[in-house]
Amino acid sequence: MNDEVTPAQTHAPHRSSDASPGSASSPGSASPARIAVIGCGSIGGAMAAALDRAGFQITVTARGAHLAAIQRDGLRMTGAFGEHVAHVQAVPVLDATPDLAILTTKAQDAAAALADNAAWLRGVTLLVVQNGVEGPTTAHEVVDGASVLSGTSSIGANVPRPGVVDVTTPGPTVVCPGPGSDLTEARRVVALLQSALPARAVENTDGVLWTKLVVNQVNALPAITGLSIQQTIADDRLRRVLVASMREAVRIAHDSGIRFGGAQGLDDSMLTVLAEAPAVTAEFVPLLLAQRMGDVPNTGSTLQSVVSGRPTEIDHLHGAVVRAAEQIGRRAPVNALLVRLVHEVENAARSVDGRPAFRTIDQVWAEVEGLL
Repeated sequence: MNDEVTPAQTHAPHRSSDASPGSASSPGSASPARIAVIGCGSIGGAMAAALDRAGFQITVTARGAHLAAIQRDGLRMTGAFGEHVAHVQAVPVLDATPDLAILTTKAQDAAAALADNAAWLRGVTLLVVQNGVEGPTTAHEVVDGASVLSGTSSIGANVPRPGVVDVTTPGPTVVCPGPGSDLTEARRVVALLQSALPARAVENTDGVLWTKLVVNQVNALPAITGLSIQQTIADDRLRRVLVASMREAVRIAHDSGIRFGGAQGLDDSMLTVLAEAPAVTAEFVPLLLAQRMGDVPNTGSTLQSVVSGRPTEIDHLHGAVVRAAEQIGRRAPVNALLVRLVHEVENAARSVDGRPAFRTIDQVWAEVEGLL
């Protein structure tokens, strides 16, 4: 079954000269739609800047030096979506009700960010674009009356310095029904986003979230070693570890009744091959992901957090697989080990020059080899 119901754009988005004047407008109004992006980090910043360029009225929430830089100089976007300086409203918390809110904080920060902004989100369509599988449920529990949509993003981006977001991969955003919403609402939001970003609507919510969770298996090894995603996949031993963690995740999902949805070029049939084929054959999946990332090094969000000294999302990525396994009376030993190793790196003392205590490939292999 094909879960995709809205075609995706595949090119870097831009505002067309012959776009209809109402393409960025609020329903029933000629004024620009007001979109709030809660958590203006790498993904949120890329979405906010692209939406600003398309003519929407954008408010972002941010903190610290990043907030100050955006307030002073605007939000500068570079890279695969093109160059643009977005003069958005930047605030610590919202101060008005938007037409659409997009939550792009780290998974572990979602509940607090939603609680801080809940007064302005009641009755609003809220698109949750986060890693992990629990974000839409969290949003539904924290914000009364919100129409929650579930989203995943294939955008690769980072924040090289305050006020700047650099897009390395111009991937699509997938929007699915969530608690209190339906496919019609997902399609409406996609129609809004498509004037600025590649976007599509998909019906199989849990399947899409789990497909992205499998893709996010690429995050742990860079955070442990300090290497880019492409470098970890290129190494024969680290690629074997990655394949083992991916196969473990797919098997747990299938045993939990999940049918994977189409996302990032993967679907249930491909992931079934990943889980059931010989391990050497299954390596085609991470190799395919690396090829699609291109040559620009993609560090992954977990490594970015380790380098910056912020808590990682690892408990919502590989940790989610471990919890799902426990719920059906199973174990996920490779994922559990990767969670432990990431936590050890992020909690270890740094070197005198501030470098995290990354593990060598030999050290990682020594820890994992017995599980393969």
